[in-house]
Amino acid sequence: MSFIKTPAVPVESINPKVKDCEYAVRGEIFNHAQRLQEELEKNPGSRPFDEIIYCNLGNPQALGQKPITFFRQSKILSTLTGKSTGAYSHSKGVKGLREMIADGIALRDGYPANPEDIFLTDGASAAVHMILQLLIRSENDGILCPIPQYPLYSAAITLHGGTLVPYYLSEANNWGLEVFELKGRLDWARENGISVKAMVVINPGNPTGQVLSESNQQEIVELCRKEGLVLLADEVYQDNVYVKDKKFISFKRIIKSVYREDEISLVSFQSISKGYYGECGKRGGYMELCGFREDVKDQIYKVASVNLCSNTSGQILASLIMNPPKPGEESHKLFFSEKEAILSSLGRRAKALEDAFNSMEGVSCQKAEGAMYLFPRIKLPNKAIEAAKKASMVPDAFYALRLLDATGLVLVPGSGFGQVPGTWHVRTTILPDESKIPAIVSRLKAFHESFMREFQD
Repeated sequence: MSFIKTPAVPVESINPKVKDCEYAVRGEIFNHAQRLQEELEKNPGSRPFDEIIYCNLGNPQALGQKPITFFRQSKILSTLTGKSTGAYSHSKGVKGLREMIADGIALRDGYPANPEDIFLTDGASAAVHMILQLLIRSENDGILCPIPQYPLYSAAITLHGGTLVPYYLSEANNWGLEVFELKGRLDWARENGISVKAMVVINPGNPTGQVLSESNQQEIVELCRKEGLVLLADEVYQDNVYVKDKKFISFKRIIKSVYREDEISLVSFQSISKGYYGECGKRGGYMELCGFREDVKDQIYKVASVNLCSNTSGQILASLIMNPPKPGEESHKLFFSEKEAILSSLGRRAKALEDAFNSMEGVSCQKAEGAMYLFPRIKLPNKAIEAAKKASMVPDAFYALRLLDATGLVLVPGSGFGQVPGTWHVRTTILPDESKIPAIVSRLKAFHESFMREFQD
């Protein structure tokens, strides 16, 4: 007699929250791109392009950006336990490094920061998971989240068993937040028995690339104060601003200039993966807590302690990005020149891609103000939408897949970030080497013209 062995862990038996969460940035388009890359490596010339250009991830050094010299040469071991990166640190992170970060925050905002309110983590993503784990008790707890949004938030809310309460950014208003939209979503949630615990704001925006105005930020803070919401401020692109008429202002600075410490709870996130530094693989970041009671902070510390500590290399880099060389110091001249060269180049790349999209039939792209992305809207012909349905695909994913197969360019369908129903977008990074931008623009335009001609109504 023979027995058919069943899997020890059949997929039907795993946590349904894991099966339900999605992360479009590394979704099917990305997986197909990797298969094409393997094909090109085995059979050069088998495709109408000779390389895959990954415009889907905010991963600067993977696309050729050189690391900042100072971050590779700084002498900092004296602050570490055992003067080594191989030892466990305090669960919040090395105290001396948290003190350096607090000094940098104070210099940025003009208000003091307490090192004990700073938790160093393995990238900002780990901090987001930590705070959502604290806030979400059940599916009856909701988190206000922007649409379009970075899919970390929708995935994490699903994993932790909460409910995403979407609010739509205004594309016509350069992806700004409108208070009446937020109030409407709060009313909808409460009518459906959802207790909204917090509000996520991404500034500068991902995937939308906008930089919020100070007045818009003030409206957001006042709404959170009145409604008793924790403000989750994703500020990982704070160094990525490319237009002269906008500047980054932290939500902490907005709050401190008007309100008392106990009037609103804020969690602000920062990462070493973005900015001009792009140290994605080092996995470093932090969150700063403001306006939380001590007994709540004790619970957050308990969660951090379960993970022992974040990696010390990432901790070191987090301290350095918030406390870089200052004028007059030996390293400042080289540091400043490298930083400005990277940011200036990113600004030129953003403008070149923005102009390219706006020159294409049926495509509109809001001004590239900050972050590392553009999120152009594409008015797809009805025939293309019908063809996508026949292929059992979302229309913008159909467009992105056709683009990849024709050009080797990897973009992310807007449907992976959320969008107003009936509209279609794609997200592209501005990170490919500046020397490649003209070729990317040429490929985009040629493909789009061919696609629109093929599916013209």
